[in-house]
Amino acid sequence: MTRSLPTSSRSLGFVEWFRLGDREHAAAAANALEEVGARRLRTHISWADYRTVDGAAWYDWLLPMLGSRFDLLPCIHYTPPDLTADGRTSSPPRDLKALADFVDAIITRHGETFSTVEIWNEPNNLLDWNWRLDPDWQLFCTMFGAAAYWAQQRGKRVVLPASSPTDLHWLKLMGERGLLQVVNAVGIHGFPGTWESEHAGLWPGWASLVAQVREVVAPFNDGLEIWVTETGYSSWRHDSSPQLRAFLRAFDAPADQVYWYGLRDIPEAVAVQEGLHFDERHYHFGVDRSDGQPKLLGRLLREGGVEAVRLIASEASLPAPAYVHTKPLLITGGAGFIGANLASRLAAEGQQVLLLDSLARTGVEQNVDWLRRLYPKQVSFVLADIRDRAAVTDSVADAAGVFHLAAQVAVTTSLDDPEDDHSINVTGTFNILEALRRRGGGVPIIFASTNKVYGNLERVALTLEGGAWMPQDAGLRKHGLNEAFPLSFATPYGCSKGAADQYVLDYAHSFDVPACVFRMSCIYGPRQLGTEDQGWVAHFMLLAVQGKPITLFGDGQQVRDILFAPDAVAAYMSAWKRIGSVSGRAFNLGGGTSNAVSLLQLIEHLEVLLGRRIGIRFDNWRQHDQRYFVADARAVRQALRLSEPTPWRQGTAQLVHEIANRYGVSLPSSVHRDGMLAIAPVAG
Repeated sequence: MTRSLPTSSRSLGFVEWFRLGDREHAAAAANALEEVGARRLRTHISWADYRTVDGAAWYDWLLPMLGSRFDLLPCIHYTPPDLTADGRTSSPPRDLKALADFVDAIITRHGETFSTVEIWNEPNNLLDWNWRLDPDWQLFCTMFGAAAYWAQQRGKRVVLPASSPTDLHWLKLMGERGLLQVVNAVGIHGFPGTWESEHAGLWPGWASLVAQVREVVAPFNDGLEIWVTETGYSSWRHDSSPQLRAFLRAFDAPADQVYWYGLRDIPEAVAVQEGLHFDERHYHFGVDRSDGQPKLLGRLLREGGVEAVRLIASEASLPAPAYVHTKPLLITGGAGFIGANLASRLAAEGQQVLLLDSLARTGVEQNVDWLRRLYPKQVSFVLADIRDRAAVTDSVADAAGVFHLAAQVAVTTSLDDPEDDHSINVTGTFNILEALRRRGGGVPIIFASTNKVYGNLERVALTLEGGAWMPQDAGLRKHGLNEAFPLSFATPYGCSKGAADQYVLDYAHSFDVPACVFRMSCIYGPRQLGTEDQGWVAHFMLLAVQGKPITLFGDGQQVRDILFAPDAVAAYMSAWKRIGSVSGRAFNLGGGTSNAVSLLQLIEHLEVLLGRRIGIRFDNWRQHDQRYFVADARAVRQALRLSEPTPWRQGTAQLVHEIANRYGVSLPSSVHRDGMLAIAPVAG
């Protein structure tokens, strides 16, 4: 997005816990925290762990490593079981002064790594000790007061631990018992939207909560700072947009410091304190997933810091005229390459368009900005994931039609994370279909499937001819693969898209949901952000224009029929307008035999367009890659009355011009934008 916003002077704080001896995680987390812009870090020093055989050595490594990279806030907690009366780490030591002795030892050994310390981070555990039955709370005040006093004498600032939710009565009691006079800051916790309901009156808002805490503590120590020592939002429903808003509300809270929890989701095999998957929300607080892949919040923090988050959140919260006042055409994945081209065409014809996109792919927010600048009164945007059932239901509620393009689109990614691939492509599609079925009224859906539903096509006999794999069968050679070719799901991606493909067709037959499926070949064209995993035509061009080598997986002689994006958009438009005659049908959508080209042949054409050689590297074949796929497009052209597709040399020349202009690269004068070119000499 291009609009700028003022920056904030507050530094970003995070909460991250480290397990004893897990150096690999700690080092990786420190790197990731720097990537997201964290400057302050709250972590723990377990008193119980410290007294184990390896404990001191662990903290001798951990604290200097973290302290050299972040403004470190250590939280000292967990009593060694042998020091307690009942053997529990949540109980006080028998000798209450022992905590002060431990704090003193930590400051002596590691004091250079931190300036502030939080002692005993969770008073909630005091319930285990039945101290609330002691009207004086004298045990806690003796233990904590001695430790806090001595830490201050050693030159350290002290944070009072936080209850969750914030207990104002307890804070007042701590003031009356003299504890607030020996600390520098009071910690508070809050998890609005996850633990504390924002709609049931259980969350007052940060400004109100901080004001209440200040009012309670001021009579005892009016110089106390208020720190939000832990807050976060669990995106367990794949609701990335609320996580952005919760983050910004916390970051802008009128507190002296704020720490966000957390960096990564908890791995599913790890048990939380209450037990394995006791509450699913515990596992999804990260700005990144457990495998380190960024969620939207993590990606935006890396790309532009808090202000990038602020910009996207503000754009996503703008009034949506199409969404509120009309019956728009909904495009899931509308910020993507095909979605943006389709939205532009619809809006140009006067249609109201609602884009629904999770912005999972880097850079696609630029397409949203482009569309909203071109069509400010016709294009609206909802930041949501199709796995978020509530968001899908809301978006479908007023839609006049649905173009379902949102998907996990890479075979390689599906092999790395088949569960995520399934949840997006199958569950996400099911959510949309169910929303349409429950709504009723015959709202049509046009679904983007894939040629991968036909598998790797090993049964098709091929022969090498002129640098390209070609079928031996004369019919396939002449027309390509038609819709009668047997389905054969291979790779998790093929399975998930194939399952979604069949679900869409079945909802047309079982529930009278008007639906049409396009089994897409390779689409290329304007506004494509091609990568090595998806969008290979644009990816090749992006590398070639920048003078970078291209890596080919396999021999480079695999053949695809490539289709220019405006031709694909024309098919979607026609299917929507003719849904009554094509509902329940699946079509192969590609450039056909006239636009069939091998990877090496396309590179040779790019060399002509650029007037120079392109470096090529070869790597192993990818799993289940098709050596040949060309769609028999006769059925789709006849049913939808489509024109002949743009010749591939003409379309690719247009895209090369767009990319070259983007990077300020001049093309040979013999190369015309419309693809009509004289053969330019290729530099050696």
